[in-house]
Amino acid sequence: MATYAIGDLQGCHFSFQHLLSHIQFDPARDRLWLVGDLINRGGHSLQVLRWLHQHRQSIVAVLGNHDLHALAVAEGFVQPHRSDTLQEILDAPDRDDLLNWLRSLPLVHAEAEYLMVHAGLLPQWSATDALALGAEVAEALRGPDYHDFLRHMYGNHPVAWDDSLRGMDRLRMITNAMTRLRICTLAGEMDFKFKSELDEIPAGYVPWFEVPQRRSADTAIVFGHWSALGLQQRDNLFALDTGCLWGGSLTAMRLEDRTIFQVPCSPEDSPRKIKPTGNRLSGL
Repeated sequence: MATYAIGDLQGCHFSFQHLLSHIQFDPARDRLWLVGDLINRGGHSLQVLRWLHQHRQSIVAVLGNHDLHALAVAEGFVQPHRSDTLQEILDAPDRDDLLNWLRSLPLVHAEAEYLMVHAGLLPQWSATDALALGAEVAEALRGPDYHDFLRHMYGNHPVAWDDSLRGMDRLRMITNAMTRLRICTLAGEMDFKFKSELDEIPAGYVPWFEVPQRRSADTAIVFGHWSALGLQQRDNLFALDTGCLWGGSLTAMRLEDRTIFQVPCSPEDSPRKIKPTGNRLSGL
């Protein structure tokens, strides 16, 4: 038995299947950890989502910003972005089963020595805090009033954590941090516009994982979201989004020994050549 953590799929079905073949994945024996952004922007989101749903007993996945965007689009709360590739899912006869499963996924998962989140954690949060806060959002998404959460999910404020936050401001803050965070100030104020490489970070900001005395520093964190960051294997930090959507590679890390496996983006997945701009929740 082996457990493989895999970077952002974003609808790259053929690359995903190639990677599964490369690692000789056996759903009866092995498990997959998926860091979110399972769908959207790649050309085969429906195939990816159907495969994941079919094999859900062998999968642990967390939600990414693109997955949440798909749920909001499906409910009619926002219009699709011109770069979205969600229509096949929206038109599918099994859309409700697929989207309900997607909505059931958490924002954060912890097991043994690892914690998995799509984007990152604020410096004020320990791993225990993150699990409790993520559970608040999961409860809102899975509850009877989940429409209210999706309707008010979008927005860039608040930008800094405060334990006194309540209601939708609190839920939006948690969601933005866990699904959109790349950089922040030393006080934990987030910036959502930045999507580039480390040497281009604006003055006054640092990668979320380089804030001194970050409370989650003693936890091994697996994440994706930041394709320009590329593969990172540091002490207790594992970034696995290697830009398959953009013609890069799709990466898996075997958690038991931290061995890396990679496959190039498959030609069938039609990699994007130019990244979109903007700072909406649906942006990369």
